[in-house]
Amino acid sequence: MKKQPWTTYALLAAVLAGLLYFLYYKPRQDELSGLREERIGLEDELGQLRSKKRQLDTIEKELARLGTSLAELETIIPRKKEQSEIVRNIQQMALDTGIETVLRIAPDREVNREFYSEWPIAIEIIGSYHALGTFFDRILHFPRIFNIDDFSITALPSQAAESTISARFTARTYFFMEESQIKKPEAPKSKKPVSSANEI
Repeated sequence: MKKQPWTTYALLAAVLAGLLYFLYYKPRQDELSGLREERIGLEDELGQLRSKKRQLDTIEKELARLGTSLAELETIIPRKKEQSEIVRNIQQMALDTGIETVLRIAPDREVNREFYSEWPIAIEIIGSYHALGTFFDRILHFPRIFNIDDFSITALPSQAAESTISARFTARTYFFMEESQIKKPEAPKSKKPVSSANEI
């Protein structure tokens, strides 16, 4: 049997290597390259999601802080008038501070401002100077805002230990208006051009 020249074996090896490369190695290389690109894309997406999560966490913390601030604000300026509760609170404060008699607690109509309403309550009491001072101090430290004005005080003609004066004043408190109650500024009306008398 005649020996094949070494070039034949070399050519055969090259053909086999080419077939191996194109049939096995190159598809695997392309697949690996595709997987690398997919991994890079997933890592980028994961980085974006982490960044968005950090932003979301920051927003949630800010919302929680604003919610707390709103809750604190609504304690001193509620959204609802709660007339009966406020009147009960005033009566209880008067009782706790030694006011002898509450002659009158007369809520008046509220006055609407830009985004809140002012609610005046006329009050008339009989007691002592000390009890009246303690009553005003309790109102000053009450969770919701009260302003005292229209104040007048008169000594009683017939006095007792706990009944020396009569006082009249207005306690003004406030509450936020509902969204539907807030008047939105009207759009300015366009003025029609005034025609000159000399125009034909």
